[in-house]
Amino acid sequence: MTTKVFVNFPVRDLEKSTHFYQQLGFEKNEMFSNEHASAMLWDDHFSIMLLTHDFYKQFLQGKTIADTQKTSAALIAFEMKSADAIKQFAKKAKENGGHYHRIDHGIPEEHMFGLEVADLDGNTLEPMWMAPTQSS
Repeated sequence: MTTKVFVNFPVRDLEKSTHFYQQLGFEKNEMFSNEHASAMLWDDHFSIMLLTHDFYKQFLQGKTIADTQKTSAALIAFEMKSADAIKQFAKKAKENGGHYHRIDHGIPEEHMFGLEVADLDGNTLEPMWMAPTQSS
């Protein structure tokens, strides 16, 4: 069975955040989008739901929304096809108001590569790539 993953991100400006994710290559699914949420599809298995703060708060049962500009709430890792694809993804994020950085784990780029990419609200994605393992 294949599992689908839906990540929910609270965003301050739904329209700007929707545009940001579209520039990264996500596609907006109009069927599950409205004035409170944008369903952003990466592929058949991974989606991000961008939710206005008022809508997101309904799920929190008295908790507060993390200020992800100052506090890390989660790092959402997902695989991409190559290190170059990750670099282009990060470049597009920066061009559209986000930012990124790299953590040096001491693993050569030809074996594994990833970046920390933050959106307009500081929600962090970790696009990553690992070289295929060779069977012995």
